[in-house]
Amino acid sequence: MIDLKTVLDVDDLHVDIGAPGGRTFSALQGVSLQIRAGEIVGVVGESGSGKSLLAKSVMRLLPAAARVTRGRIRLGAQDLLALDADAMRRLRGGELSMVFQDPMTSLNPVLRVGAQLSEAVELHQPVTRQTAWAKAHELLSRVGIASSQERARQYPHEFSGGMRQRAMIAMGIANAPRLLIADEPTTALDVTVQLQILRLLKALNKESGTAVLFITHNMGVVASLCDRVAVMYSGRIVEEGPVDAIFSAPKHPYTWALLNAVPRLDSPKGQRLAAIPGQAPDPAAPAPGCRFAPRCSHAVDQCRAHEPSRVEAGDLHSVACWVRPQLQEKAHAAAH
Repeated sequence: MIDLKTVLDVDDLHVDIGAPGGRTFSALQGVSLQIRAGEIVGVVGESGSGKSLLAKSVMRLLPAAARVTRGRIRLGAQDLLALDADAMRRLRGGELSMVFQDPMTSLNPVLRVGAQLSEAVELHQPVTRQTAWAKAHELLSRVGIASSQERARQYPHEFSGGMRQRAMIAMGIANAPRLLIADEPTTALDVTVQLQILRLLKALNKESGTAVLFITHNMGVVASLCDRVAVMYSGRIVEEGPVDAIFSAPKHPYTWALLNAVPRLDSPKGQRLAAIPGQAPDPAAPAPGCRFAPRCSHAVDQCRAHEPSRVEAGDLHSVACWVRPQLQEKAHAAAH
């Protein structure tokens, strides 16, 4: 039976980024998120919302201009922000691993795929090279790559896009990590291969109990893969909850807008796709109050003056919105 203890605990995380002229701006503000063993948590939002920056903060792979100014990141009992560089290198690829968006830039083009997989095993397990190569074959088979012994001797350019992504997932799970971060792993793939990769991640998650942080802009992917979802906007989590609750009864206007922008097969022919009006705020010069207020048709004066805090909005459901109670009343009245 899967132990549902907390694997990742991000608490009140703030990340600043340096700008030209010696200025800094806040890229993440008070982000808190927990993931338990055997759970897949999706993080969604438009480009620039802070999804990948959150992942890089957990991996301690922030760019040179960025730094954590406040908060805590724990992997189990380990405080990741307190570890030195050597300790983090030992952790990455072992207990903590990441699958990036473009496998062609992540795999070494001059090394055979099997060599890269076996190296990942040797770095974190006390095994012989022969055993590590056998493990590489096993991993390729596990992620659905046929003729694994032959494929292991090939170079990344000899793999299709879907096979390269499977190889990256194989590398990510090579040492049975406690947490796997997947950053837009299906964006560059066609729809059929996307579905195969998502099914693979779901199966591996259930087999091993690995916690998964899945970063995406695709709400459809979230619906089919994740247990819970955190909605990010301009460096903050504005809503978080179980997938069923978020999709059936979203509480934040931004979440509503994201769901409304998802193309529907039953839409009338010729109908334009819905879009969220306006643009995300400039993180270097944000306006006071709720960051979404300039784009929100429900905003009131309080929204433009004060940033709302996240409050409970149901079972394991939280939201940061001043007008949530009024909106719920309107939605209830419309339904009846």
